Amino acid sequence: MVRNRGRRVETEQMKPQNVINDFTDICRRILGENLVGVYLHGSAAMGCFHPKLSDLDFIAVVEESVPDAAKLDFLGELVPLHAHAPAKGIEMSIIRREFCERFAYPTPFELHFSAMHLNRLLKNPQAYAKEMKGTDKDLAAHFTVLKKCGIVLWGKRIEAVFGAVPPEAYTDSICGDIENAPEEIAENPMYMTLNLCRVLAWLQKGAILSKREGGEWGLAALPQEFRGLPALALRCYEAGEEMKIEPEAGKRFAAYMKKEILRIRDSRERECRKG
Repeated sequence: MVRNRGRRVETEQMKPQNVINDFTDICRRILGENLVGVYLHGSAAMGCFHPKLSDLDFIAVVEESVPDAAKLDFLGELVPLHAHAPAKGIEMSIIRREFCERFAYPTPFELHFSAMHLNRLLKNPQAYAKEMKGTDKDLAAHFTVLKKCGIVLWGKRIEAVFGAVPPEAYTDSICGDIENAPEEIAENPMYMTLNLCRVLAWLQKGAILSKREGGEWGLAALPQEFRGLPALALRCYEAGEEMKIEPEAGKRFAAYMKKEILRIRDSRERECRKG
């Protein structure tokens, strides 16, 4: 049973490594012999985890589909762990091995959870366990990062489980995340500023970067008039502070970055069609 104690209120935070260890233990106990491996990706694997700003990102790989009853048991233990995790909690997906080895896009998943789905889960756990199964374009980005610097928490080696992710799938995945950047940057300026930088860095130089590395790249590579926001975002990121910006400045930065990103992406797509 999923209880309301999973709500992120008045809970004592655990150390990130303890959350990682407990998540791995939940996977091993509940998924049992079906479990192929448990993997850490995202900021914790890229060396830029910040307890006030980052979530812990996991992928669990299974051989066969997971029954709804097992999903409910899994979620029943995941929710209280999420409540005690660092600020942004846990994001995780369970995926069948066949879709990791022979990559499909968008990628099918057995179960997904993140903070944005918590209320839906608590409202009706049975429906959540049954319905939270589909495809997710974000997994192309997660797999790409995992193959670059992911950490095996338990199970088979990354190269034995995860096949190649086509660059065009990774591009489509990360570009989808900045589609509404000019409208959204005022709401989440730090994330959007750093994310725009790392997306453009990928398209310009093929670099797979963390948010912090993306900001550092932007500070060095962008036109001078657009370096102010990455500089501020990096300072706030390192300090764990809220980033505040002038709405118009944020909109100008995001519009410029989105235009450059789409210009390069669309140019490459036209070249591919010609080829």
